[in-house]
Amino acid sequence: MALSAPAFAQTTTAPPMATAPAMAPGLFDPVFQDHAVLQRGRPVPIWGRAAPGETVTVRLASWSVQARADASGRWTAHLPTLTQGGPYELTAEASGGSHQTLSDILVGDVWLCSGQSNMEFMVQQSTNFGTEIANSADQALRLLNVGRANLPTPGQTLPDGTVWAVAGPQSAARFSAACFFMGQQLRRTQDVPIGLIAASWGGSVIEDWLDEPSLRTAGDYDQSLSILSAYARDPSEGIAMWSGMADRWWAANDPAIKAAQPWSAADFDDSGWQAITPEGFWETAIPDMTVFDGIGWYRTTVTLTEAQARQAARIELGPVDDIDATFVNGRKIGNSQGWDTPRTYALPAGSLLAGANSIAISALDIAGGGGAWGPASEKRIVLADGTSIPLSQPWRFKVSAAINDVARPPMAPWIGGSGVTTLYNGMIDPLGPYAVTGFAWYQGEANTGDPEGYASLLPALMQNWRGRFGEGRPLPFLVVQLANFGPASSQPHPSAWARLREVQREVVAADPAAGLAVAIDIGDRYDIHPTNKQQVGRRLSLEARRLAYGDTTAARTPSPLTATRDGDRVRVRFDHAGPGLLTMGSGQAVGFELCTADDACRFTPGVVEGDTVVLQTAGAAASMVRFCWSESPVCNLYGQDDLPAVPFEMAIR
Repeated sequence: MALSAPAFAQTTTAPPMATAPAMAPGLFDPVFQDHAVLQRGRPVPIWGRAAPGETVTVRLASWSVQARADASGRWTAHLPTLTQGGPYELTAEASGGSHQTLSDILVGDVWLCSGQSNMEFMVQQSTNFGTEIANSADQALRLLNVGRANLPTPGQTLPDGTVWAVAGPQSAARFSAACFFMGQQLRRTQDVPIGLIAASWGGSVIEDWLDEPSLRTAGDYDQSLSILSAYARDPSEGIAMWSGMADRWWAANDPAIKAAQPWSAADFDDSGWQAITPEGFWETAIPDMTVFDGIGWYRTTVTLTEAQARQAARIELGPVDDIDATFVNGRKIGNSQGWDTPRTYALPAGSLLAGANSIAISALDIAGGGGAWGPASEKRIVLADGTSIPLSQPWRFKVSAAINDVARPPMAPWIGGSGVTTLYNGMIDPLGPYAVTGFAWYQGEANTGDPEGYASLLPALMQNWRGRFGEGRPLPFLVVQLANFGPASSQPHPSAWARLREVQREVVAADPAAGLAVAIDIGDRYDIHPTNKQQVGRRLSLEARRLAYGDTTAARTPSPLTATRDGDRVRVRFDHAGPGLLTMGSGQAVGFELCTADDACRFTPGVVEGDTVVLQTAGAAASMVRFCWSESPVCNLYGQDDLPAVPFEMAIR
């Protein structure tokens, strides 16, 4: 499943990258179009290109400013602080005579929404989508859906097809649902035009959304950035560097390769392995694999005639989720990444044998669905003479290692979604210094493998984007905390998902201009993409109202203030509890854990006393209290405004 490594390419050839087109003719940069919204309340940068040395005059209503094009032809003007209004015409006129006019321009508030698939998730996929689309028209709500583009170096212009549009059934249907519903709520509560910019990529890691300087500061990414730089100069050089890293990782981490007789060997005896048909994710196709992430091996043999074996060929295996290393007759022929990328590897003349030929695939699944999941009909050997030899016969399968038993694999840094800086380069940098009110961020599922690293990356992203779009101002940054997803548990247990939620909470709590939209009660433990994006949008809008519009009446989620020992009890006091906390469906607060210093935890019901939950410790050994601490916890504590208490972990004082 696309959680961490979508759209990966093979190691033997340079992968196609989603690139931005050449700049369209005109004085304005392509981000400025008919129906755009310009930011009110502060000077607004306007930029574009003209002949070097030309003077460009920019006009909006009664405002007029000038700029001179530099030696490269780039010019930047700054409109003075604007007040809301419109529609206006925005014009640019160069001293050489060229002229451009944009129509139906509004001045209001602009929000940039970004993240991975839950932010990319469209209105037409959401709950009650038919009604939502039918009611989507709003002349003062404008939408800019940034097309996908991943680039090894910063882009010069927006991806093709990135167009400002007035909100309505056609434009809203394929727009980010969480972003749209946030904007729609703001239109209902704020008397101001709203512009929404959506730039998301399903399965993307946060590292791919930062610029290079910010990423270098946030963590140890020098090697990945060096490979990316080499790839930008010469793709074959970058591929070779990454392939060497990947080979070393497989050799060091896969027990099947380190074995005395590697499972890749042509004469390896796999007769004791499970017989399977290699199609469908192994979670659904193979018994006892319903929640497995890690390395699994597939093996089969195919018999060729002498004439067939003499030919060069290629082997087609369909997609393998997420990463594979593939062997033919004991020789590695390639390794690739990308949950939905079909694998095709060259087999030079001499690779095949008359008689039996062994084929082995080592598949590494990082998260979600895994394995050689494409249809059996997609697996075949194609000979140079065009003959196709199917590989749809039964294969054999065996698990090699669980994901927690191997080191994090090296990801090719140029691949959109699983790389470093490429989405910033292709989708964020081309927006230039476009003035915005703030940001809405829904991402983190792809980074649950390293919550501690996320603790450095999220604040780095916030600083990076505030610098890019707000000239360093502490613009509001709204974060959706990860929703409930995954197996329920009858016992407390360590949870990377819970830990990443806590990182999100801590980062937001440390930033006065950040807000947290809690989604722990609106997810789907069977589907990582819950459809109730209306509530996500509503909760984002509540934080936006508080931070951007000074609305002190906007409801807030109950958040822990202190956890203190009181004899054999622990008292957890909450902020934003209103007249008092509520427990839904029970007289007790469910979802609390008390933990000892050695992380032995037990569920402990609580009793609400106003803004406090009282827990019985059964002794004084507890040193930590947790709430909603699992992938899909059962929790029932709410504030008075139908907002759930935030999941958290806190030391007991």
